[in-house]
Amino acid sequence: MSVLVVGLSHKSAPVALLERSAVTGDAVGKLLHDVHSTEYAAGTFVVSTCNRVEVYADVAKFHGGVSAISELLARHAGVDLAQLTRHLYVHYEERAVQHLFAVSCGLDSMVAGEGQILGQVRQALKYSQEQETLGRPLADLGRLALHAGKRAHSETGIDRAGASMVSVAIDLAVGSLYPAGPPEPARPLAAARTVVVGAGSMSALAATTADRAGADGIVVVNRSPANAQRLAGSIRGTTAGLAELPGLIAEADLVIACTGAPGMVITAEMARDALAARGSPSGPRPRDGGVSPDHRRGPVVFIDLALPRDVDPAVAGVPDTAVIGLTEIGAASRKCAAGSDAAVSRDEHVAAVRRIVAEEVAAHASAVHAARVTPTVVALRAKAAGVVDAELTRLAGRLSGTASHELDEIAQAMRRVVDKLLHAPTVRVKELAGSPGGDAYAAALRELFDLDPKAVEAVTRADADLGGESSGAS
Repeated sequence: MSVLVVGLSHKSAPVALLERSAVTGDAVGKLLHDVHSTEYAAGTFVVSTCNRVEVYADVAKFHGGVSAISELLARHAGVDLAQLTRHLYVHYEERAVQHLFAVSCGLDSMVAGEGQILGQVRQALKYSQEQETLGRPLADLGRLALHAGKRAHSETGIDRAGASMVSVAIDLAVGSLYPAGPPEPARPLAAARTVVVGAGSMSALAATTADRAGADGIVVVNRSPANAQRLAGSIRGTTAGLAELPGLIAEADLVIACTGAPGMVITAEMARDALAARGSPSGPRPRDGGVSPDHRRGPVVFIDLALPRDVDPAVAGVPDTAVIGLTEIGAASRKCAAGSDAAVSRDEHVAAVRRIVAEEVAAHASAVHAARVTPTVVALRAKAAGVVDAELTRLAGRLSGTASHELDEIAQAMRRVVDKLLHAPTVRVKELAGSPGGDAYAAALRELFDLDPKAVEAVTRADADLGGESSGAS
């Protein structure tokens, strides 16, 4: 397997381009099948989140794979290939493996160490498996990436050092809602009427985080009533349909949106009409839900966690509103990471995770090199077994009067002798496979034992066939 990743993220592209390049819903399946149908990719999966779009593929040729995947990304995004290429990054073989492991551990996230990405990688692998585009090599690699991510969170404090993207966004919202500081620091969103638009995994995280921060009467708005009810039930909230959204904005202090919809869910016109319907200038209303004439309400704060964006950027120009998007969240995350004591702690945890990634990449490389000599080892053992069987057949004719249990003892002794003689060289050749010129050791083994090249090829072909059959169920 030669793994290739072609992608763009918050580190390589502006939010506007990421938004245009976002692949969501059925488009992910179409992209998977388009990549898989090229002559270069034997397997593929796509990681598409609010701050990255990455195509991973098991390719036969590097240049052909890069060109095909880049063109498909541009076509699906409706972006000029030349414009997209300036922001793409490409990693190949061990570097691609290292990148996937780092992504799964949260090292490449907008907020270092956030745990959401691990679930997103898991979902990407599962979806590709369901679409029968994954293939056994990438399925095995994916399992190792998830293992690395689990290690990062269980063996280090990386998830405690870096707050989640949602937490950073809500901290920014609290600052807009309560410029002088929240009345209840332990419950910073206390008295803030909150609307969550969407009911997916990111919306669920946002709703749960807001609920823990003391948000009042959270309303979940979603196209699917069942999904909305499921999320609302977990936080003792209520539900509403999209048609009710304008009225809910008029009553809200905080609106969190993450739907995955292809177009704007909250437009400037909708926000303008909602603010007009509010009447008096606003701020978080009293806990009893009433609005006294003397109580000035602050702006309606919109948190947009979606890519493509759910909230029209023009909403920021509507009076009495504040919009917090991925750009603001990223800037705040970098600023938080620069704090002295916090930065030292965070850097220590990041260094620990980097060591885990290095260990897992080395283990993967060792396994890959060992797998390359496995066909030679299998062919050698098969030849040895054939020699033993032939000799036992010859002996059986000459020792026809010997008891069957004695013949069995002779057969077992011969097989044990052969196994012991082959053990050291076969184990050693696997160990040496990862060293410079490792392939030469396997070649020497084939030469010394006069192995039939067709026998080695047959083992390799059988492994490849097994991978193909397992592509939908690995």
